[in-house]
Amino acid sequence: PQAQIKEFGAITNIDFSPVAPHNFAVTAFTRIHIYGPFSQEPVKTFTRFKDTAYCGRFRSDGQLLVAGCEDSVVRLFDVSGKVALRMFKGHTKAVHVTDFTSDRYQILTGSDDYTCRLWDIPNATELNTYQEHTDYIRCGVTSKLNRDLFITGSYDHTVKLFDARVDKSVMTMDHGQPVESLLLYPSEGLLVSAGGRYVKVWDLLKGGQPLVSLKNHHKTVTSLCLSSNGQRLLSASLDRHVKVYNTTNYKVVHNFDYAASILSLALAPDDESIVVGMTNGILSIKHRKSPEESKEISGQQRRRPSYRVFVKGKNCVPKQDDYLVSKPVRQHLAKYDKQLKKFNVSKALDTALETWTRLKKPEITVAVIKELDRRGTLKNALAGRDEQELSRLLSFLIGNLVDPRFAPVLVTATEMILEIYQSVVGQSAVVDRQLLRLQELLEREIDYQQDLLEVLGMLDTMFATSLPRKEVPCSGISRSNGLAQGEASTSQLQAT
Repeated sequence: PQAQIKEFGAITNIDFSPVAPHNFAVTAFTRIHIYGPFSQEPVKTFTRFKDTAYCGRFRSDGQLLVAGCEDSVVRLFDVSGKVALRMFKGHTKAVHVTDFTSDRYQILTGSDDYTCRLWDIPNATELNTYQEHTDYIRCGVTSKLNRDLFITGSYDHTVKLFDARVDKSVMTMDHGQPVESLLLYPSEGLLVSAGGRYVKVWDLLKGGQPLVSLKNHHKTVTSLCLSSNGQRLLSASLDRHVKVYNTTNYKVVHNFDYAASILSLALAPDDESIVVGMTNGILSIKHRKSPEESKEISGQQRRRPSYRVFVKGKNCVPKQDDYLVSKPVRQHLAKYDKQLKKFNVSKALDTALETWTRLKKPEITVAVIKELDRRGTLKNALAGRDEQELSRLLSFLIGNLVDPRFAPVLVTATEMILEIYQSVVGQSAVVDRQLLRLQELLEREIDYQQDLLEVLGMLDTMFATSLPRKEVPCSGISRSNGLAQGEASTSQLQAT
């Protein structure tokens, strides 16, 4: 489910309270609205800004909120109150970066006057100023593990790590583009920076060594966030996309599309919702479906079409006047048939002479030769072969020529081969050897045939002499003289 809320201007920052019920602060134009997880209306509004507000962030106890402003003043609010508890003055230009240190007693700010400053909350005083960047400071984060460490990103393309115990930065990384957003991993060994079309990951434990550079957006990347288990990194861009990366290999595993350019992005602490702020002042809140709900929906989706498909028309019987259209059965042709169809006669024969076919299914090879002969193209298919191909042909003939099933077809092919290749006899020892074997085979076969004919002749004579003659009875006529039986008996009597 998705909710959309219209704000008064472009939404530059979204920050979730670390404390349940995890309300979130939305900074847009001159106000900061605080929304509940499912509220359509703000539960709290801070409007005491003389100009555009920036970077409304909660303290780790969820009780205080700090924000910068175009008028260079930093304001600290009690979440349950209305008026600013403290106002920190000292910057000379707009303050785009505000955050609390991990001990909760100090505030980090970064400004368009190129400086970042640390402030003491109880005394409302400035503790330190760092002026190392040479352009606007538009993003920054404080360490959650060490109250003295913080990182800033600037439009001068650099990311700097500061230690409050030292007067200057302790590490500098060059992002290569104006830096728009920074993110520290929970372990704080890795830092992610976004700017231009790039999202870059740096290894802080190895002195700020670059690990990966991701270029998946086609416009400026404006915001970053990390899932609660650290397995998914999200980046939002002016190209209206939110990309979701797997943090083990930094491959994009998901993509969300939005209606307008995205300026800010945040995930609820339990990853139950993703909140996106756009340039057109629309706040989009996507809630994750509960496991039961998603299971139910996916189950329904999976079951419905398949059930419909199986049931539809299962018991349908054609009526008397129906015209039944039978589905054409798709023919799957063998390789040699496809080549015969295209009139590639040599290729068809080559395919039929492949080792497996030649040895296991010689009848297929013979059938192809027979078909080529029927078409009158056998000579073309046999001609133009090199020593190896001719040798393969001859070895097939030697193996199958005397097979009574194949002899009529293969004798024709053998005659053609001898006719075509008689001019090359004597040029190849291999072919000559095979031709001699073929000759011996034929001579032996002719001898066998002659011997067989002689044996058949002998057998015929033996059968003719040994078999008794069968008398064919003729009804009513004596075999001796052709007279009727009665007449024969009288004449015999007279004779006696």
